[in-house]
Amino acid sequence: MTGSNRMIQPGSPPKDTQVAAWIGGHAFEYWKKITSLIDRRYPGVFVPEWLFGGKKHGWSLRYKKTKSFCTLIPEKDRLAVLIVFGREERQKVEAVKEQLSAETWEEYEKATTYHDGKWVLLTVDSGTVVEDLQLLLGVKRRPKNEQTA
Repeated sequence: MTGSNRMIQPGSPPKDTQVAAWIGGHAFEYWKKITSLIDRRYPGVFVPEWLFGGKKHGWSLRYKKTKSFCTLIPEKDRLAVLIVFGREERQKVEAVKEQLSAETWEEYEKATTYHDGKWVLLTVDSGTVVEDLQLLLGVKRRPKNEQTA
């Protein structure tokens, strides 16, 4: 796993201890917060799936139902989260942009839009980014606990 900022060792998906050692204890706390947030707000919706993208992309943890929800990417001393927003979802993000931090909005604005959507990669390095992620994930899919309220 050296020579790359990604976890590129083929074989079995990494264990939590390996992820924690790779991204660092501080980033791993955010990893646990995000995975817990998804489990809590979307109970029974997603089964997280480890994907291996080869030596270039390494391991990532994808949350998907019928379409992509988000992907957690463990990088050396860093946690990144990828969210792809389709056309309708981008309109919803525009509606909540005032609630996002300036840093997250800047990352959203500079993200590349491809034929399948806008690919936003956020570095999770603060509680503010976790709050922004919660809002952005709510744009992707309404939390179950809000649907019954």
